[in-house]
Amino acid sequence: MVAKISSSLLPDNTTISEDGMIVFAGVRADDLAKEYGTPLFVYDEEHIRQRCREAVNAFPDGVSYAAKAFLSKAMACLAFEEGMGLDVATMGEAYVALQAGVPARKLTLHGNNKSFEELQYAMDKGIGKIVIDSFDEIAKIEQLFSAGDTPIKALIRITPGVEAHTHEYITTGEEDSKFGFTLSTGLAEKAIDIVKNSQAIELIGIHAHIGSQVFTEESFRKSTETLAELANRFSLPELCVGGGLGVPYLNDESSISIAEWGEIVRQVCEERGVTAQITAEPGRSIVASAAVTLYTIGTIKELEGIRTYVAVDGGMHDNPRPALYGSGYETFLARDTGSERDMPITLVGKHCESGDVLVRDGSIPSSAAIGDLLVTPVTGAYGHSMGSNYNKVLRPAVVFVKSGKAELVVRRESLEDLLATDMG
Repeated sequence: MVAKISSSLLPDNTTISEDGMIVFAGVRADDLAKEYGTPLFVYDEEHIRQRCREAVNAFPDGVSYAAKAFLSKAMACLAFEEGMGLDVATMGEAYVALQAGVPARKLTLHGNNKSFEELQYAMDKGIGKIVIDSFDEIAKIEQLFSAGDTPIKALIRITPGVEAHTHEYITTGEEDSKFGFTLSTGLAEKAIDIVKNSQAIELIGIHAHIGSQVFTEESFRKSTETLAELANRFSLPELCVGGGLGVPYLNDESSISIAEWGEIVRQVCEERGVTAQITAEPGRSIVASAAVTLYTIGTIKELEGIRTYVAVDGGMHDNPRPALYGSGYETFLARDTGSERDMPITLVGKHCESGDVLVRDGSIPSSAAIGDLLVTPVTGAYGHSMGSNYNKVLRPAVVFVKSGKAELVVRRESLEDLLATDMG
């Protein structure tokens, strides 16, 4: 027997109706499925706002939302309304943020391979700052710069050589990384010297991001210590500690809070006598636990003595993380969150891939039947944003729920959308 789903994995404003149906911010799951179909991403708007406020309080010098976690115009507006800038990794993310009305000065452009087009776009739009990732990028900016132009404000991305204790695919702070300038090789200091003497670039600080889904306090502490020493040595006005704070996905997982993360950074900087502004760029910790995905069961296939497969109408096109990283998730019946989950299952999608697995070792009540709504919590980050049209499956809709009302913020794709760029 597996215990019922932990309430800590659910959005803040989740309740259970008298008939046992799960309710998100006053809106029943079955009503949402009926109106918007499944698969469906459901975000608790007040949950997101609360995490934004926690981040702003934890990093009062400045904090940006890492748009890669989940981006839509509604999400960009919400983050900006709550006092955050936006960390954008491509021209596309920047475009969405600008179209949402976020001022260009509130954007920070990231990326390990920024094109001439992207850099020109940033300069033309007046994007607030960029994070420089390579010597080639410095050369590109200088090529694009003309006499009389305003130098672009920039931070240098440092690879601090810190073990993040996360999946190798989402580790970014170790020396063997495609991101940033390594300290141990002297490349970081060289980059700082070059940029400080550039006419095209105004160096305003340094940046590091050690990885994603990081749980260990020590990793954040070590990274901050390394950055602090460098910021002091070069008298730089901004020290950005990036993001990467982990969130629990399973009943038995736990993590430090945004406030605790901010306190670790503050303590280290005080100990090191840092006078620079301390900024951060959280993403996952803002939106991950704010959302669930609703699915409809289509098939239950019992292989006696082997496994029971439960197939739903979603899959790796709306949540590729299990296929990419082996990420673990929980799942439960929308109509019965209080029962023991007594039936071991493997939750799979509808794609023509054996690896199309959403929950490898899951459990749900044995009363589950075809047509039931299944819920997978903590899907607010890197689900919709990493989604695809594999097998020409339509991308799901996204709704925000608040005070008993649902707002459609991203519509479900149509068959016609599949041919929008097809010139045949």
